[in-house]
Amino acid sequence: MNTSAPVPPPATRSALLRRQFDLTWSLFEYHLERLEPEDFLWEPAPLCWTVRRSPDGTWVPDWADTEPDPVPVPTVAWVSWHIGWWWSVTLDHARGRQPRDRTDVTWPGEGAPTVEWLRDLRTQWLAVLDDLTDTDLDATALFPRPDDPTYTVADMLAWANAELMKNVTEIGQLRLLRAAS
Repeated sequence: MNTSAPVPPPATRSALLRRQFDLTWSLFEYHLERLEPEDFLWEPAPLCWTVRRSPDGTWVPDWADTEPDPVPVPTVAWVSWHIGWWWSVTLDHARGRQPRDRTDVTWPGEGAPTVEWLRDLRTQWLAVLDDLTDTDLDATALFPRPDDPTYTVADMLAWANAELMKNVTEIGQLRLLRAAS
């Protein structure tokens, strides 16, 4: 008699992407729940990128079309804007919409407005992840590698999950540094 536990079937690609995202998001929630409004605009170094109020009151991120050397240290505000920008554009691509321009993505401000914005993007992302079929995952994706016909929607989603993981780590480290300073 075989007494070993049954082997579960392999996870689908969409289920694997969802589990990868859920793990990253659980780490993000740990930091989102602990962020204070003062954490967002804290400048950890003399050379940093942040978001600044424009004369009309909107927040404008620091930006350069070519990466500066040395690379400025970002603030939590800048990283959270960056997440909102690339995630919004990725969602546009995943839903077949005209992708918005970087300058069309406005940071909502310190504290709760940004946390709510990021959580809303999560809700939108889950809807995309939960609706994709294997055929959808195999389709060519134009973002963030528009010149690579072998780059698929599955690749784009895995990239977005990895980019989020990197940005979550940056926000967590900035939050911890500020708390320790």
